[in-house]
Amino acid sequence: MPSTMLSANQPMAPAQSDGRAGKYLTFQLAKEEFGIRVLKVREIMGLQEITAVPQTPAHIKGVINLRGKVVPVIDLRLKFGIPAAEYTQRTCIIVTQVQGESSAVLMGIVVDGVSEVLNLTGAEIEDTPEFGEQIAGNYLLGMAKVKGKVKILLDIDKVLSTQELHNLNILAH
Repeated sequence: MPSTMLSANQPMAPAQSDGRAGKYLTFQLAKEEFGIRVLKVREIMGLQEITAVPQTPAHIKGVINLRGKVVPVIDLRLKFGIPAAEYTQRTCIIVTQVQGESSAVLMGIVVDGVSEVLNLTGAEIEDTPEFGEQIAGNYLLGMAKVKGKVKILLDIDKVLSTQELHNLNILAH
């Protein structure tokens, strides 16, 4: 009997504070669901005219004027190597605030559609599986298991890399 008392007082698994827990905005790209921290999201807006910037990579769609600020816009489909798709009524731009070399920078990402805001616990987030060195998984925060589906959690600061931000800073100034 003493063993049952002991196990009742001890938790099954140690309670760990997972820094990845919190609120995430989820969105679709193709058939996949992705999530970014709500704290990184500044605005969600419908598609608007994007001014193309010559001699930029294909995934950099150009810039938009957001209340007097020039904000670079990246098509996340193309950035991730997902084939381009026609923009629809659901296509939108998520304006994010990412950490640049010296300060925070606003950047827009084009996504197929926004889903919902999820409040994820540490128990719902698993580490990203190892894919080998060829796959750049360093921009993934983890995988969230929600209602039997997997949502890929992105570290948006790493997705929109410092080098890319530097190149875009030159454009925006």
